[in-house]
Amino acid sequence: MGAMVSGTRGGAGTENGFVFGARAATMRNMIPRHWRCVFGWILLLALALWRPARAEEAVAVTGAETLADLRAEVGLRLDAPRFRGSAWGVKVVSVDTGAVLVERDAAQRLSPASNAKLYVAALALDRLGGDWRIKTPVLARGVVDGEGALQGDLVVAGRGDPSWNPRRAGKDFWTAFEPFVALVREAGIRRIRGDVIADGTWLRTTPQGAGWTADDLNDYYGAEISGVALEENYLDLRVGPGAVPGAPGVIELVQPLTGLQIDNRLTTVTESGARQVRVLRLPGERWVTVFGTVPAGGGEALEATTVPRPAEWFATGMKEALRRAGIEVTGRARGVRWPELTPDVRGARQLGEIVSPTLREMVSVLLKVSQNLRTDLLFATLGELERQPETSAWRTADELALTALGRFLREHDLRPGDVQFDEGSGLSRNNLVTADAMVRLLRFMAQHREAAAFADALPVAGRDGTLRGRMKGTPAEGQVQAKTGTLRWANSLSGYVTTAAGERLAFCFMLNRHVAPADHRTRDELDELAVMLARYRGDSR
Repeated sequence: MGAMVSGTRGGAGTENGFVFGARAATMRNMIPRHWRCVFGWILLLALALWRPARAEEAVAVTGAETLADLRAEVGLRLDAPRFRGSAWGVKVVSVDTGAVLVERDAAQRLSPASNAKLYVAALALDRLGGDWRIKTPVLARGVVDGEGALQGDLVVAGRGDPSWNPRRAGKDFWTAFEPFVALVREAGIRRIRGDVIADGTWLRTTPQGAGWTADDLNDYYGAEISGVALEENYLDLRVGPGAVPGAPGVIELVQPLTGLQIDNRLTTVTESGARQVRVLRLPGERWVTVFGTVPAGGGEALEATTVPRPAEWFATGMKEALRRAGIEVTGRARGVRWPELTPDVRGARQLGEIVSPTLREMVSVLLKVSQNLRTDLLFATLGELERQPETSAWRTADELALTALGRFLREHDLRPGDVQFDEGSGLSRNNLVTADAMVRLLRFMAQHREAAAFADALPVAGRDGTLRGRMKGTPAEGQVQAKTGTLRWANSLSGYVTTAAGERLAFCFMLNRHVAPADHRTRDELDELAVMLARYRGDSR
């Protein structure tokens, strides 16, 4: 009687893919003994490698189920050979309990890049409240005669309002001046015999932040800091090809009256040629040189360059806006900045105030899109609000703001010694913070009276801000609210995540001095850690 078999496939049983029974015996007799030994060892090796791989794959797809699994998954990523020579700072805690889920070198001071903006937003919301607004006085020096002529200067006394930016709102350039023109008209002024002055001296700050590099000053993210700001203090250049290959490229200045002059060194190349454009403006100069090539038949694209002395740009625009409204100005357009002398406005009549959006709205813009100038202006404003009559005249607004930040950190036990900043935007390479301090700040703000304003201002993974195109289609989409940060050798991601189990976590990932291999972008390394947290199905215990 033949051997008994199980199963139905060809009279032989199968289990886990292996044949057994009568057919198996026949096959075994056909294979030499020494080959059967070799095959056996190969089979054992395959089994040893195959089973752990299946477990790891299951974690990657469904998420870690226990805290031990999560720590192992994160640790495996952080220990990858490609991070040799890099520096990680990682901490993840439960917002509700403070329990630590993951930690790696959390006491190491690293560059946070634009994650520094979280501290500026938190300080502002804590000190001023979300309803606070900037109020910019508009003053008339001199009397207005019976014919509506102001016998003196019109002064816009800047207070660092960052919102005079129609470009971001998708509006026409001239709409920035409409509230100012309306105040002048309401005052019955039809002619100005003096100057139009944009006074930026209230904000005692240098045009560039402490710790910035010379390279930063050429790019829009290094725009000058000024008590009177317009269009975030940079100019758009619309760049396109000429009519035929060999012709100069075409450059259009999108915003008017900057005083910049263009040295066009663009060349149109064939349709198959590369588009390579470089814009260069040396610090303090008004010549902008545009190098490169643009392919014939290609579309236009925007480039950018910073505008020097933005208060002068505002004053020039204001004078022209008044002229367009039928209000003649016989004097000059002038912009002044600290440490230049403040115009004497004793006895001047205040025509009114231009009121900014709420602080909640301003914080949302600076965090969602990581806008440096808006952060620098808010930080400097916080410093000026600290200034007292006895404060030394040479102390800058940034220095006073740093003092206020240190006091805020001490009051709330937020690791003040771990936070070493030069300025607020994160552009300084000298800014340092630990992952532990960052997570403490996030947890503090999650329980703050302005918690909703703070969290709602953060970019949402796959949805908006600087995370709009990141983590799409992953468990992190819509579940991660976090601030991004990028410098050449510093990348960071800090914020909140709701796990698959519904627990809210605060996290900080900082990666410094990492040279990314061709197949791994540095920001993806941070995103993948956030995805691990989002799909975590356990809890913080």
